[in-house]
Amino acid sequence: MLINFFQGLRDSGVPVTTRELLDLLEGMKQRVVFGSMDDFYYFSRTCMVKDEKYFDRFDKAFGLHFKDLEALDDVIEAMIPDDWLRSEFLKNLSEEEKAKIESLGGLEKLIEEFKKRLEEQEKRHEGGNKWIGTGGTSPFGQEGYHPEGIRVGPNGKNKKAVKVWDKRDFKNLDDSVELGTRNIKVAMRRLRKFARTGAADELDLDDTISSTARNAGLLDIKLVPERHNAVKVLLFFDVGGSMDPHVKVCEELFSAARTEFKHMEYFYFHNFLYESVWKNNIRRHNERTPLLDILHKYSHDYKVVFVGDASMSPYEILQPGGSVEHWNEESGEMWFRRLQEVYDKVIWINPVPEDDWQYTQSVGITNKLLEGQMFPLTLKGLEEGMAYLSK
Repeated sequence: MLINFFQGLRDSGVPVTTRELLDLLEGMKQRVVFGSMDDFYYFSRTCMVKDEKYFDRFDKAFGLHFKDLEALDDVIEAMIPDDWLRSEFLKNLSEEEKAKIESLGGLEKLIEEFKKRLEEQEKRHEGGNKWIGTGGTSPFGQEGYHPEGIRVGPNGKNKKAVKVWDKRDFKNLDDSVELGTRNIKVAMRRLRKFARTGAADELDLDDTISSTARNAGLLDIKLVPERHNAVKVLLFFDVGGSMDPHVKVCEELFSAARTEFKHMEYFYFHNFLYESVWKNNIRRHNERTPLLDILHKYSHDYKVVFVGDASMSPYEILQPGGSVEHWNEESGEMWFRRLQEVYDKVIWINPVPEDDWQYTQSVGITNKLLEGQMFPLTLKGLEEGMAYLSK
């Protein structure tokens, strides 16, 4: 059965190997989980999935493979002796719960009373404290609560877990779906270089223990600077015009980047890079930052990320005066190459679907300037872009 499950995961695009399958089989052999489908779900997902972006694919494959398993409940129940079921039921009760059952006259009395009420009841009942139904505090029913109760029907709130693989809580983590701030943070974590700088205000537990032991047990507290991501990032956002439909996802990208990178600076541009950029879109005609100042101020170890659709007239990239907003003495291509001379790692994140890039000439020109380092604004695209920057 697990061989077919393993193959189903592969068919669904989950990158599992024989090693993960062997780990799962060994866990089952050691009875890490036993007798619970929900426990098996969590354990198998832990063994088989190494990246949370595949959780949704795993859930689909799991549900498809095991969807008919619960239909075996009635068959299994008929095969298990009634006396065994009762003894197993009592094993799972605390002493307090056993005492409460005895208050009704014992388990046999509880079952007898249940059968009696089942015969007397003539209609569906909700709430209350006597009849068999849903909710309420009757000892018989579903989705209510009574300490000496018998559940009637499937999916009770207090005793049976929901089918978590059908809930698919991680369905927004697949690398082909719409992005959100959380997803973007997950992708950006690939671009990390940790360092400890600044004031020593964080407890170094290992060093404190070692130093205390060397000090004959006298407490010797050791502190270290906070650990943070030391990567430096320059972000350039295209704004206005054809970028208006992409404002929301760009806001999410910006929010995630500000959280993830301690050393980050951002600027705006329109369509393509020229001799100046700006930080305030309202004052962009009056308060601009010369690009040369940026190239001189921010060291060469900064990673540069452009975010834009790169959709414009080719003249805006290749010709002096090509800008639609002002007269540029030198072409956008010239300014872009100057930036590339200073910074080794430059990428472009494009919110337009990658399949549509071929229909816009300026996208091809921009991608050529980047030597192919243009990536789509998807989880997979961001991961690939961050991986390139981290090399």
